[in-house]
Order: sequence, then structure tokens, then C-alpha cells
Amino acid sequence: MRIYIKRKTKSKGSFPTVDSAFKLLYLATQEVQEKWKSAKIRNWSEIYPQLSIFFSEIMEKYTK
Repeated sequence: MRIYIKRKTKSKGSFPTVDSAFKLLYLATQEVQEKWKSAKIRNWSEIYPQLSIFFSEIMEKYTK
């Protein structure tokens, strides 16, 4: 996240107002969230069984 925001702000010399800086940060985080929604979790087939063992009571609520 830090690197993505740094890339967005690198080309800007300064911001005219504090609100414009916050707007840029907000829009950058929105773009990152969209990117992360479509990302796949690596090794999920190995992770899921381990989570099921360690958090069996919690996982039962969400996997029914």
C-alpha cells in the first residue's frame, strides 16, 4: 500500500490544499482495494485445512 501511494504522490510537487492531498490518498486506496478484490490467495488449498483445524468453531459459522 505504501509503495502504491508513494507512486501516486511522487509526480506531485505539492498540493494546493490539504483536502486535495486527502482526495488523492482516498482515490489511491480505492484503486488498491479494487485490485486486491480480484487477487487470488496463494496456496489456499494448503491454508484452508489448517484454518479449519485451528479455528473449527469459528469456521463452522461461515462454511455452513
